[in-house]
Amino acid sequence: MTSVGPSCHGAAGNVAAPPGTPIVALAGAPNVGKSTLFNRLTGARRQVGNWPGTTVEVGRGVLTEGDDVAFELVDLPGAYSLDPLSPDEALTRSLLIDVAPGERPDVVVVVGDADRLSRSLYLVRQLRETDQRMVVALTMGDLAGRHGLAVSTSTLASLIGVPVVMVDPRHGQVRQALIGELNHALAGAPPVPVPAPTAADTFAAADERFAWIDSVVTASVARTDGMRARWSDRIDRVALSPVMGPLLFLAAMWAVFQLTTTVAAPLQDALDWFFTGPVTSAAVAVLGAVGLDDTWVRGLVVDGLIAGVGMLLTFVPLMAIMFGLLALLEDSGYLARAAVVTDRLMRAIGLPGRAFLPLIVGFGCNVPAISATRILPNARHRILTALLVPFTSCSARLAVYVLVATIFFPEQAGTVVFLLYVISIVFVVVIGLALRSTLWRSVGSEPLVIDLPPYQRPTLRLTAAVTWLRLQGFLRTASGIIVATVAVVWLLQAIPVTGGYAFGEVPVQDSLYARTAEVISPVFEPAGFGSWETTSALMVGFVAKEAVISSWAQTYSAEEPGVDQPPGTLGESIRADFVESSGGHVNAAVWAFLVFLLAYTPCVATLAAQRREIGMRWTVFGVAMQLTVAWVAAVAIFQIGSRLW
Repeated sequence: MTSVGPSCHGAAGNVAAPPGTPIVALAGAPNVGKSTLFNRLTGARRQVGNWPGTTVEVGRGVLTEGDDVAFELVDLPGAYSLDPLSPDEALTRSLLIDVAPGERPDVVVVVGDADRLSRSLYLVRQLRETDQRMVVALTMGDLAGRHGLAVSTSTLASLIGVPVVMVDPRHGQVRQALIGELNHALAGAPPVPVPAPTAADTFAAADERFAWIDSVVTASVARTDGMRARWSDRIDRVALSPVMGPLLFLAAMWAVFQLTTTVAAPLQDALDWFFTGPVTSAAVAVLGAVGLDDTWVRGLVVDGLIAGVGMLLTFVPLMAIMFGLLALLEDSGYLARAAVVTDRLMRAIGLPGRAFLPLIVGFGCNVPAISATRILPNARHRILTALLVPFTSCSARLAVYVLVATIFFPEQAGTVVFLLYVISIVFVVVIGLALRSTLWRSVGSEPLVIDLPPYQRPTLRLTAAVTWLRLQGFLRTASGIIVATVAVVWLLQAIPVTGGYAFGEVPVQDSLYARTAEVISPVFEPAGFGSWETTSALMVGFVAKEAVISSWAQTYSAEEPGVDQPPGTLGESIRADFVESSGGHVNAAVWAFLVFLLAYTPCVATLAAQRREIGMRWTVFGVAMQLTVAWVAAVAIFQIGSRLW
């Protein structure tokens, strides 16, 4: 059996492909359902990594038949053709064409769109000019039917000379049908290649291929009810219009954040009660039973792990709802329209329209967004986009936004969160314009070329699977960081800096943690939040924004209340802190804090991704730029706002 080069990260999930397992590569244009098919076949057990020697990510997984591994699947990057115009297409060509025959995949599954068949057949035709074993898997058959198109798979298979199977990875079972065709392809002889174009000129050769495609489509596709206007086209007249398109996009995002904050609030309250009540009481009882109730262990467990980690876990419903709503928009086909709507804006700041896609990813997490800049073939475009990505407000910041907004603006929490995302977009545009007029003056833009997916009714199963995978990723990343951060914060809070206190028994305001923050806190006094409690949370937030909440929870739970003053809730403590530090101008200070949180360095993982993609010099430049922009904006907001509020 062959192998497609060295493995990027090995097989996906908990199942490994044994040696000699046939290699199946999934190829196809973007937005044809290739990744959905891959996830359906592998059970969403996907391992993603860089292909050795490249900066392009691929997916690997296994296709099982019963309890046995039948095939190892490689999910190649989206490619319209084998004439590379991007790093993604270059990798696809190198693995399918440029390698020695013995290093190619055993079978290539070309995933095509039955509703737009001609667009998918160019890649098929180029592969048919080789002796590569192939299977064509057509998706979107239901949409083709609704649009009056009937694709004869038997006729198509006879014309192109390889098996064709209709699949529906969003709704139906595809495993057995595809396994049968793969086994037939492996058992039979390699197909006889179609003659390559005789024209030496590239464009003339393309014309020959398109003529072949037209003849194939004409013979294999019948129109059942004539040409009728697609309802999706009518929607796009509004969704993609220069005026209504941006307004519709903003309205959709506002609805997402409004629903997220409204629905999640009672669930968060229930979880908060659970961790501060039964969980804390049970932990105290257990520690008392083993004789550790009056030791530093109680502080670590109760004030550290339960207060910090428990507070973060209360935001799981929030993240799940947001991921679910965004998955619905993605599955419906709308999010791809957002790239078209913002294309003109992207080109205004010197970036190609496709740069919007990494920026959109940044609203989920900045780390994969920076990795996604690899889709841009121009190095200067990649650097500029990677510098702008940290200004997109990631999901980790969302938890802090919601906490602060519900404390200070409970009736308008959803609107406040939405405005912060609008401010995030404004930052990207303004800073992009500034960089284009200075360091990027000589770099031009390029038009957006994107194949829009059809509008579809989202499926509950697919939406739930995507939501769960993203929530898993968030929890997997956040849990390790939060536990480590909680331990470090507790340790710093347990170390006294004045005499008379033992380790673990020092008031938090007299700890090394507080004294370190006090050294930095004067920097934030002009912005209205120069208390050591807030400063320390921002320090911890440099590691990960999720840790801001756990830091606050630890700090305020560890603080001793004043004489005859009962301990307050986390919200009450944060409010009292802002009232004191702002001199009574609370609203101005809160907005200054939120904007600073939005603009300053997202996390150390983002810095690591930047260093990997654009180098240390540009990473340091980006950190300096983020901190400067964040501080100047925060000070300006407070100084102006304190005179108005």
